[in-house]
Amino acid sequence: MTEVKQKTDLSIKKASGILKKVSEMIEEDRYCPEIIQQIDAVTGLLESAKKTLLKNHLNSCLEHNLKHDKSKAIDELVKIFDLK
Repeated sequence: MTEVKQKTDLSIKKASGILKKVSEMIEEDRYCPEIIQQIDAVTGLLESAKKTLLKNHLNSCLEHNLKHDKSKAIDELVKIFDLK
């Protein structure tokens, strides 16, 4: 596994653990701001994972994809950035 994928996997595993805790917090009827703070932590970890993967994709795959199927490469980027 590459360093990028290891970093991404770690962020996803941390997010998953926190998300499980969020579910428990909701069941325990914990204070809403505490739950929101943990949801923000999950969101941050997922955004970090997304940025890491995107940066890697742009630095490694995009050039190849543009040379071989420019239309497909552009469609992928439009989808990633939700530019419909």
